[in-house]
Amino acid sequence: MIRSERTRRTARAVLQVLAVAAAYYAAGGLGLIPGVSVHGAAVTPLWPPTGIALSALIQLGPRVWPGIALGSLCVVSTLEDSISLLTCALVAGNTLAPLCSYLMLRRAGFRRELDRLRDGLALVLPGALLGMTVSATVGASVLVLDGDLPAHGFWPVWTAWWSGDAMGVLVVTPLLLVLRGARVPRLTDRWIEAGALAVVTVAVSWVATRSSLEMIYLVFPLLVWAALRFRLAGSAPCAFLVSVMAAIAGTQGVGPFEGHSVLHVMVNLALLNGSVALTALLLAAVVTEQGNIRLRIEHACEELAEVVDRLAPGRTAAAWPSRAEDEAGGR
Repeated sequence: MIRSERTRRTARAVLQVLAVAAAYYAAGGLGLIPGVSVHGAAVTPLWPPTGIALSALIQLGPRVWPGIALGSLCVVSTLEDSISLLTCALVAGNTLAPLCSYLMLRRAGFRRELDRLRDGLALVLPGALLGMTVSATVGASVLVLDGDLPAHGFWPVWTAWWSGDAMGVLVVTPLLLVLRGARVPRLTDRWIEAGALAVVTVAVSWVATRSSLEMIYLVFPLLVWAALRFRLAGSAPCAFLVSVMAAIAGTQGVGPFEGHSVLHVMVNLALLNGSVALTALLLAAVVTEQGNIRLRIEHACEELAEVVDRLAPGRTAAAWPSRAEDEAGGR
């Protein structure tokens, strides 16, 4: 019996590692976002595998790190003719970066529900901006040491690499954390409003990222709408959609990105995706935290009313109007 349970745990752990590796490779190896060339180095403005890796560590624990390494090895192998020490260094950098982010998040008391402002700030600062310096530093250094990148191109490539990895965390990780707790919507849910938000987001994002009239700012009212009405469950998918469409438009050089240099496009995409992710993530976290505080206050008031009712029966109803009466009076 003990051996059978141990076998099941081992099999489950192996399957989790393989699932993480497959997801990492599917997002990176199949090319979700087209890459661009900076000083001869292939980089992408949005690298989803980092978000997948960090999400896997948050939800499954550090034991799945071999899956990140395996997925990274498969992606790097598609770009290299053979596996070398430099290839192993790239894989190590891609694995250590999300691991460092995960350890910093755990030390900061991060909660994967993202229902507090401090959780949003933790994901932004140590999770994305600080943790992804590891992969960017290792990656750019390996390219310089291998002779594929001139020394003067280190910082432009480092910036593009760091930006793509950080945006992957900010855009993809919240989306995957939301999907983990997703449930089948009830008929009483706001179907019409949610459908309208989805349609409007797709239409506005397409126009904003394809038009030459510099209308990219139109996406921010949609993010505010999604965060206020649906919290992270609405703002995370909207931010992901906007960032992906903007990244595709940027790499294709269309819309507001037409006629600009690669470095100019990368900087603009980094600023845009960062602003989108921060707006969606932090505003949703604030709304959720305020809602939870209100629920705790209401619960405390109800408990206090029960205590008063025990001490002075019959006086609670007169002193504490019901919620129905409050709503009727507010109309």
